[in-house]
Amino acid sequence: MNLKTLSFSVLIFLLGIVKSTAQEVPLHKKTAVGDRIVEFIPKGFDKNKTPSLILAAEVSSKGKIPADWSLIPEFTVKNNKASAVLKLEGDVSLYGGGEVTGPLLRNGQSIKLWNTDTGAYSVEGGKRLYQTHPWVMGVRKDGSAFGILFDSTWKAELITNSDQIMYNSEGALFRVYIIDRKSPQEVLKGLSELTGTIKLPARWTLGYHQCRFSYDSEKRVMEIADTFREKKIPCDVIWMDIDYMQGYRVFTFDSIRFANPKVLNDNLHKKGFKAVYMIDPGVKVDKDYSVYQSGTQNDVWVMKNDGEEYHGKVWPGDCVFPDFTDPKSRKWWSGLYKDYLSTGIDGVWNDMNEPAVNDNELPEDKRLGTMPYDTPHKGGGNLPKGSHLLYHNAYGRLMVEASYEGILKANPTKRPFLLTRSNLLGGQRFAATWTGDNYAGMDHLKLSVPMSITLGLSGQPFSGPDIGGFLGDTSGDLWANWLGFGAFMPFSRGHACAGTNDKEPWAYGPEIEKTSRIALERRYRLLPYLYTLFYESSKTGMQVMAPVFFADSKDLRLRAEEQAFLLGENLLVVPAFAKDPILPSGIWEELNLVEGDKQDKYQAKLSIKGGSIIPAGKIIQNAGENSFDPLSLFVCLDAKGTAKGELYIDAGDGFGFEKGDYAMLTFTAEKKNDTVLVTVSDIEGKRNISNEVTKINVHLLLDGKTYEGTGTLNGITITVK
Repeated sequence: MNLKTLSFSVLIFLLGIVKSTAQEVPLHKKTAVGDRIVEFIPKGFDKNKTPSLILAAEVSSKGKIPADWSLIPEFTVKNNKASAVLKLEGDVSLYGGGEVTGPLLRNGQSIKLWNTDTGAYSVEGGKRLYQTHPWVMGVRKDGSAFGILFDSTWKAELITNSDQIMYNSEGALFRVYIIDRKSPQEVLKGLSELTGTIKLPARWTLGYHQCRFSYDSEKRVMEIADTFREKKIPCDVIWMDIDYMQGYRVFTFDSIRFANPKVLNDNLHKKGFKAVYMIDPGVKVDKDYSVYQSGTQNDVWVMKNDGEEYHGKVWPGDCVFPDFTDPKSRKWWSGLYKDYLSTGIDGVWNDMNEPAVNDNELPEDKRLGTMPYDTPHKGGGNLPKGSHLLYHNAYGRLMVEASYEGILKANPTKRPFLLTRSNLLGGQRFAATWTGDNYAGMDHLKLSVPMSITLGLSGQPFSGPDIGGFLGDTSGDLWANWLGFGAFMPFSRGHACAGTNDKEPWAYGPEIEKTSRIALERRYRLLPYLYTLFYESSKTGMQVMAPVFFADSKDLRLRAEEQAFLLGENLLVVPAFAKDPILPSGIWEELNLVEGDKQDKYQAKLSIKGGSIIPAGKIIQNAGENSFDPLSLFVCLDAKGTAKGELYIDAGDGFGFEKGDYAMLTFTAEKKNDTVLVTVSDIEGKRNISNEVTKINVHLLLDGKTYEGTGTLNGITITVK
C-alpha cells in the first residue's frame, strides 16, 4: 500500500468516526404548559416528521418555567436517529415504561418499544411486548416525584439507569414533556392532563369475564353461561374468539356454528350476560367478501411502494390492512360496526393489531412479524405521510380510535367497551387492555402483578392478565392461586388457548369450584368500591391498582414491593403466593367479605386502611342486579378515631351522569367515648337514590374485632364496648 492509498484510507476511517458520532442538538424552546409541566422542543423538530399521537390535544404555553426547575433533557442525533437523555441526581426510584416484564422497580432496566406479537413473552427475553409507553416516573427519597414523556412513535429503546433515563429512537427529533410535583399521585394526574383519562366504563365491564380460544358454537356458549348460573358463580361476560367467524373473515359469523348471533346474544342477555366479540385488523383477500370489496372500492388499504396492496398472512391467509393513518380509512372502519352491533353485541375485542403478520415463509433473518419498515402510510388530516417505522407503534392506537367511534355511533346511548392488545401511551382514552398471551406458570402468575401496576403507573388503569395463563395447561392449584388475587385486578378475565385444558371455575373439581366462587363473590361485593375508583380515575387519571408505596411515598422500604398491591388508596391486597411482602405501616384491619374466605388458603388477604370507609354490596350474580339491598360500609378508624369514604352511583351505563344523573356520597365516621357515629356528610349530583339505598349495614373493624350497626342514609350509631 503506497502513502497516497494509506492517507485516503485514514481519511475514510476518520469520516466514518465523524459520521457515527452523536451530535448535540440545542433546545429551540422550553415553556410551561401546565402546573409544573414543561415542554422541551429541540432545534430542528418538525411535527411532519414526528407527529404527536400521544397527547390528547395540542398544548399551549402558560409562560416561563418555574424558577426552581432543574430537570432539563439533552437531545442528540446520530445517523439521523434522535435521542434524548435526562440525567439524574441523588437516589431516585424509577417506574413506568407501560407494558413491561421484569421488576416493578425499573432502575437498571431496558425495553424495546416496537409492538410485537410475543407469545409467552418470548421475543427478546420479554424486553419487547405488545404496547408502547415512552414514559418514566421517578420518585425521590423525600417522596416528591417527576415524570418524563418522550412524544414519539418511532421504533425506540428505553433505558432506565439509576443515573439517567435515555430514549434512543430510530427516527426524527421529538418533543419531551416533564412533570415535577410533590408526589407520584400528582405526577400521574399531570400525565392525564397531557394524554387524557379513560372514559367511565359501564358497570358490567367490572364484573368477571370468561373467555376461550374458542367456544366453538352457540350451543357451547350457552352451556358455559347456564353452568355459571346453575352453580351460582358470578359472571357478567362471555367472549367469542375468532372461531365464531366465517373462515376468520372479520365482521362475519359462521353459517353453521354461529348462524343466529342475535338469538345467541338475546339469550345471553336474558340470563344477565353481555357478549364481547373479537375483530382483527387483517381483512381476507377475497373478491367475493363484502368487507374486502368495500375496502377496495373506498381505497382504504395499506399499499406498497409500488402501488400494489400490501398483503400479509394472518388467520384467514392473505390479508389486507386498513391504513388507519388516513381519516377516510378510519371513517370506513367505524362504519362497519353498525350492522355488526345490531346483532346485540355488547363489546369488541381488537386483537392482532400490532399489526401481527405471519411471515414464516421468509428466511429467518428477514422475518419481521409485521409490515416491512419502509411500507408507506398515507396520512391525512393532521397526520403526515410516513413509513411503517414511524406509524407501527401507533397502528393499534389508531385502530381502537376508529373502533371506539364506530361503536359509539352504532349505540349512542351506551358506553363503548373495547379491549385491545396493542396500544400507545394515550390510547387509554379509547380502550382497556390485557397483558397479552401469557403462560400458565407460577412465574407469569407472579409477573402479572407488577405488569398491571406498571400499566397503571403509565396512564392505563384498566388492565389485567389472562387469569390462569393463556398458553399451556393450567392445574387446579395454579388456577385457584391466580383467581384468588386476579379477582381484584381492574380487568378480571379468565382465558385459555386452543388445545389447552378447560379453564372455567368448575373445571378442576368441587374444591377449586368452591374457592373460585368465594373469590368472585368477594369481587362482586366490592363492585360499589371498584366502580367508585373507576369514576375517580376517569376524572383525574389516578390508578385503580396501585403499588404499596403509594400508601407512603417516603417509606423507602416499600419502593420495590411487587407482590402486594393497593386498590385505590384504602384497600390492601396480599395474594396468597406472596412471601414476606413488605407492607405499609399504620393502622390496617383485615377485611372478610364472604363466609369461608379467611380459611381458604387461595384467597388474597384484604386489609382496610385506618381512616377509611369502604362501600360494598351484597353478593350478586351479575352487575345488572341491585348491589345496594343492603349497602354495607366497612369502617376502619384512624388514630384520631375518624374515617371517611365515598360511593359513586349512577345508572351503570349510558351518559346520563354527564348531565347530573349520578350521586356521589361522602361518608364520615367519628368515635366519641363508646360510640361511633357514621353519617352521610355530603351528596353530590341529582340522582335520587332513596329507592336504591334503603338500608345500610355498618361493620366497624376495630382492634381485630367487628362491631355491627344498621340504619339508613340518616345515620348509624354503633356502640363500642
